[in-house]
Amino acid sequence: MTSGNDTNPRYDVVVVGGGAAGLSGALALSRARRSVLVIDGGRPRNAPASHVHNYLGREGTPPGELLAAGRAEAAAYGAEIVPGEAVSAERLPDGFRVVRADGTAVEARRLLVTTGLVDTLPPVEGLAERWGREVLHCPYCHGWEVRTRAIGILASGPMAVHQALLWRQWSDDVTLFLHTAPEPSDEEYEQLAARGVAVVDGEVTGLEVRDDRLTGVRLAGGTVVPREALVVQTRMDARSGVLESLGVVPVAMEMGGQVIGTYVEADPMGATGVPGVWVAGNVANLMEQVVGAAAAGLKAASAVNMDLVAEETRRAVEARRAPFSAEAERQVCARVLKDRRHGLETVRPETTGPETTRQAASR
Repeated sequence: MTSGNDTNPRYDVVVVGGGAAGLSGALALSRARRSVLVIDGGRPRNAPASHVHNYLGREGTPPGELLAAGRAEAAAYGAEIVPGEAVSAERLPDGFRVVRADGTAVEARRLLVTTGLVDTLPPVEGLAERWGREVLHCPYCHGWEVRTRAIGILASGPMAVHQALLWRQWSDDVTLFLHTAPEPSDEEYEQLAARGVAVVDGEVTGLEVRDDRLTGVRLAGGTVVPREALVVQTRMDARSGVLESLGVVPVAMEMGGQVIGTYVEADPMGATGVPGVWVAGNVANLMEQVVGAAAAGLKAASAVNMDLVAEETRRAVEARRAPFSAEAERQVCARVLKDRRHGLETVRPETTGPETTRQAASR
């Protein structure tokens, strides 16, 4: 770290977001001997979940424990990790200034933004309180834990039939609640019937909970259908405030003719349309799981480091070619004057003294 303009601390890279993608990127960059600051807003998407799944070598690890291990690993190589929310960024002639909610600012040569996304649940009473427990969204994250149980699918978007057929892999007791979604096509009804998926008409108004466990789904007419888990489709929107302040605007993601969220476009290595700014994780890929987000952070970090290497090499070549640069003068002096380049000969200890020094300096 160095001091930037207006005495703001300056880093090679500022990572905005301290989840799996951000910490993975910070670890790789720190191991590449880069000065790195991670600004961690402390709002990981998977905080309500009890465990992380499908992460080879870390299967079943609680999310908080995984992040604590990641912070410790990155810090061991010199990365600085601070709590707080980055609210905006601006371009400088030689990098970026990132401003936090408390008004403090830091500078960076490059930015890696890993701010994730926000899930918006369907407006049904009780969903938020059970989110990440019995109200679920991803079968690969939670399917094993509710296998063979009575599972409900809340149809609130174009993927409802797909969800029902997919979750049928984990249980033979799956019910699709049509809720506010369009009625399935004849072909879809046939598929559901063939797989033994029940279909229930009517709007869902709430959940039934007993002894802190989901026991049923309540319909508008008062009927309660016993269920032990309920699958929902959330609206997924990239946390893009810092990126938008730099002109990077998220785009809509559509499925079945319906917008299911927004994400930030980037190339395969995470580079955005703004030079010097990379993204990784759910902010750029709404469907990414934790292990994929960590891999994306590593990939983006390698691209950031290579971009810095290219810049440093270019500057070194320019300095070498400059006829009167400080570096050129140093090299010439070293070649021509050798140990006389400060105007003094090397004097042996036995001949030192004021007279000897004056004689050497006069040559």
